[in-house]
Amino acid sequence: MPRFAALDLGSNALRLRIVEADGPSPGREQLSLLPETPSTFREVTSLRAPVRLGSEVFVTGRLAAASIGQACAALREFRQAMDAANVDAYRATATSAVREASNGATLVERARREAGIELEVIEGIEEARIIQLAVVRRLALSDRRALLVDVGGGSTELTYLDHGRNAFAMSLPVGTVRLLETYLRGAKTVDRRRQKLLFEGVDRALGEAVPQLSKLPFELVVGTGGSVDTLSELCPMKGGHSGYPRAVDMSAARTLLTRMFGMTVEQRRDGLGLRPDRADTIVTAASIFVRVAELFKATAIVAPGVGLKEGILEELVDKHFNRWDLESETRTVIDACIRLGRRYGFDQAHGELVSSFAASLFDDMAAVHRLGERDRLLLRAAAVLHDIGDYVRYDGHHKHSYYLIQHSDIMGLTPAERGVVANVARYHRKSPPDPAHPNFRELDKDARAKVRSLAAILRIADALDREHLGKVKGVKAEVDNAKRRLTLHVSGEEDRELEEWTVRAKSELLQDVFDLEVNIADPAPRAEPAAGPASRPPTK
Repeated sequence: MPRFAALDLGSNALRLRIVEADGPSPGREQLSLLPETPSTFREVTSLRAPVRLGSEVFVTGRLAAASIGQACAALREFRQAMDAANVDAYRATATSAVREASNGATLVERARREAGIELEVIEGIEEARIIQLAVVRRLALSDRRALLVDVGGGSTELTYLDHGRNAFAMSLPVGTVRLLETYLRGAKTVDRRRQKLLFEGVDRALGEAVPQLSKLPFELVVGTGGSVDTLSELCPMKGGHSGYPRAVDMSAARTLLTRMFGMTVEQRRDGLGLRPDRADTIVTAASIFVRVAELFKATAIVAPGVGLKEGILEELVDKHFNRWDLESETRTVIDACIRLGRRYGFDQAHGELVSSFAASLFDDMAAVHRLGERDRLLLRAAAVLHDIGDYVRYDGHHKHSYYLIQHSDIMGLTPAERGVVANVARYHRKSPPDPAHPNFRELDKDARAKVRSLAAILRIADALDREHLGKVKGVKAEVDNAKRRLTLHVSGEEDRELEEWTVRAKSELLQDVFDLEVNIADPAPRAEPAAGPASRPPTK
């Protein structure tokens, strides 16, 4: 039975979970493809190392040398456990502390050299996506609207699910360790002045998301992370909440928080039975959850007991057994692009039409470009968003599109993939990709080649809807290798001369990249109407 490992390097601790999982059994194969069907895990190993990577980062901007050393020691232990368990696949992620540290690359390099672990520093939006996967698999949310609140050491991820589908996601720079180091450092108890500072810090961070979330109706708040699990034990909602057995009674949590403000860390540890590294952060964690509950009038927060590790394992298992829902993955990215486009008032109909043309050209030219399915998705994303720079100014909007995409969160894309998408959108018009351009020069060799190929296709797709009038309804491409020619068969309204002229005008990059001359096939002659019965001459 294959085994899988998830490593989570958070701001407060390092965690490893190793499981083994069955493949789909007869009769369950289709069931396993459902988005709300959890994989069946059997626990093999679970380790936790209390290394607080965020203890210095959120104050100095750097990982402390001692913390890096402790983390590497823990990773070597994790590596030994993975080797002993004969793990087939793993994913190791680092979150906000390493992400924000100016010397985060040092930990990544030492993890590879000293422990043989490839450490991936992920963005908050990727954290939200993975946690969302774990929650959807654990809770039946297909008929619910829910707000997911993941409180970590350095950041809090807010995700809005509308009947199981992501409709909003935002990562905020507020977490348990960050608040502790910023507002409560050196304090034995939390006096009224510090309480006010703490709540104001939480409110300011949440303020970025509240205006948008206040417009979205939801009946359920779900909390993830170790702190909410602790709160569900300290302040359990009797009988559960909304059909879920495990939840935090927020009225009781508010009372407990007031009590904890007057306790020392030692008193919380001994009186509440908490670990030392939970006894100090439980105050800041409870502050975040209490403020979320007050802002959204939630009487309870459901605690499903899953988090980043479980989401990683779900994805690893699905991909291992070839049951990963690629269609859902694609929809997640395109939906995120559409949400971003709407934020900047883009022409959605044009973006989606150009995306459709680009995908069709990509498929028909597969033997020429030899790119993969993931590249097809990047092209579609760039096509949807290529004009969002109009929000800034039409003149030079391709450059503004690059900036907006490059500096936005797009769920489902890695930073490197987002860089490709931004560059492809940047080169949908005007000058071709040029190493003299800093945005293009910063890409690696493979990414630069990919941008040139995808931008060449996008230029043709965009030209087919030059005036955003939808005159062209469809396009098919035919490659003639012998004549080095790409013939486009275009369907739609007859009055499309301007679009066809624009295709020819914007075909230079495609000809340069693929050595193909672009031609547009003559429209098929329209059939003459069948002759009807001979009519009699009119009588006078």
